[in-house]
Amino acid sequence: MLLITCPHCGPRAQVEFVYERTVDSVVQPDAEAAGAMEALFARGNPRGLDEELWRHTFGCRAWLILTRHRVTHQIAAIRAVGPEALP
Repeated sequence: MLLITCPHCGPRAQVEFVYERTVDSVVQPDAEAAGAMEALFARGNPRGLDEELWRHTFGCRAWLILTRHRVTHQIAAIRAVGPEALP
């Protein structure tokens, strides 16, 4: 089980959070371009650190960006984003 430390609520179990997507995964391919379907559905899965967008849905409802290692699942950094972010 993954333990995520919310900046507002402290350490919480992963079940309180909902994974949204990786931060750089917004894909807007040109529908006319060849391979648009491949660009939309075939994503790379590189090893190493990745930034992911999560929401503390069953807690304070804050949006968080987690920097997490894809292989070990170790969390390197957590920061709140949006109106719930700490100044």
